[in-house]
Amino acid sequence: MRRWNGWGDDTIDRKLPATARAFLESRLGRGDALPDESLANACAQVPESRVDALPGFDRSAEARLRHAHGQSFADWAALRHGHVGPFPDAVASPATHEQTRAALDAARRAGAVVIPYGGGTSVVGHLKVVDDGRPVVSVDMSACARLLDLDVHDRIARIGAGAAGPVVEAQLRAQGFVLGHYPQSFDYSTLGGWVVTRSAGQQSRRYGRIERLLHGARLACPNTDFEVGGQVASSAGPDLRELVLGSEGRLGIVTEATVHITPIAERESFHAVFFADWQAAFAAARAMTQAGLPVSMLRVSNEEETDTQLRIAGHESAIAWLRRYLNVRRIGDRPAVMMIGITGSRRDTRRLRADALALARDAGGVHVGTAMGRVWAKNRFAGAYLRNGLWDAGFAVDTMETAVPWSQATATMTAMQQAAHLALQGFDERALAFAHLSHVYGAGCSIYMTVVWRRGRDYATDMARWRALKQAVSEAIVACGGTISHQHGVGFDHARYLGAEKGEAGLGLIRAALAELDPQGMMNPHKLVSR
Repeated sequence: MRRWNGWGDDTIDRKLPATARAFLESRLGRGDALPDESLANACAQVPESRVDALPGFDRSAEARLRHAHGQSFADWAALRHGHVGPFPDAVASPATHEQTRAALDAARRAGAVVIPYGGGTSVVGHLKVVDDGRPVVSVDMSACARLLDLDVHDRIARIGAGAAGPVVEAQLRAQGFVLGHYPQSFDYSTLGGWVVTRSAGQQSRRYGRIERLLHGARLACPNTDFEVGGQVASSAGPDLRELVLGSEGRLGIVTEATVHITPIAERESFHAVFFADWQAAFAAARAMTQAGLPVSMLRVSNEEETDTQLRIAGHESAIAWLRRYLNVRRIGDRPAVMMIGITGSRRDTRRLRADALALARDAGGVHVGTAMGRVWAKNRFAGAYLRNGLWDAGFAVDTMETAVPWSQATATMTAMQQAAHLALQGFDERALAFAHLSHVYGAGCSIYMTVVWRRGRDYATDMARWRALKQAVSEAIVACGGTISHQHGVGFDHARYLGAEKGEAGLGLIRAALAELDPQGMMNPHKLVSR
């Protein structure tokens, strides 16, 4: 069963390795392993529902608790410490567009706010219940997950928007195709969630971000149904898909998405290349990108992230051998690692591999083969389970990300890391902050930073540290001219920073679009922009 207060399947228990724990304690101090609130006690806090019994709605305490939170640090702290309210008053689980339409109509008649729920993986507060006096219902789309149509000739598929990543790919692979959208939350995040948060997958370099994959969408909105896209190309006014992309549930609920699909690739491999430092690896990444090499993924970890990954990986003898080999090759003790994805036909991958590795060598890179890449690919969606092990060992973790021009990337990364350190110094605590370049574009790249720190002994302390950290890093991103979100969306946690990117006129246009399709303001209020 899905874990109610952490990440993933509750039968999967990945403890922090002893070597990893020792490393973290050497950097941050000893973590305090504290007891968590129980599910029974958390359910006991759920009050009576404010809505009458509605056909197809679940008003049980556990269902309402399980739909009250996502996966942000604030969600984790609330669930682990037992500060779990407020809650939705009922949960609907439609399986079709028509059932979703009926659920919205019932919510409107009840005067309720609606929070769409996909896979519950939001890390920026999309699922936060804000008590503004109105009842709240959650609409869980996970049952709306079927492959509805597949056009092999045009390579287009129509899929229920509640389909999680493995469900999407399993249905397509049975027909010889892939969508190719692989965020780290792949196991649980949904097609509709990817659309409304403008998601980026780990191999978006080949397959495209979700905005490139989206052909059309169908929505159930408070007063009407709304369909966008479907044209091969059009110059007939603004592209209305752009209203839906990044709308974060404020317009309505995406029930179906039509997407571009790709035949399963003949070959795929992931190659690790080590460089003496970040500057060399970064220069190689820019050179490969601007040369137009069609790699499926290009990921560069800075020195701190590379060192942390090697120290907490386990496999001590293999890592010791790797370090000796890198020293022989004059890479040194603080390298930066690049991971290159090579995907395509047999002929194309041979040529692409040679071209990519030649550019890496020109920048001083040392190719160590595909063994690390195979391990990465095997565990690419399991990394999130480390959050459970860290918390149980007394450590907290959060991620912040942005995208900036190449010329600003290193300075932005440094500013983000420094902001994290200074924020936690205010509590006499240390931070372990490291980053990687996760996506590349002709004009720039994304910077994805992870911060680990010690947990506090109570909810108030944990939240105070996190709020200071989140604010400091967000302000550093804005000051550097970066977007407040490259791939996680805005939600509740980033809403205050959106104006820096969109401007007042832009915010006005967004609010006008929301009011057109949701005049009552019932769809996921307080997210993206203020209601």
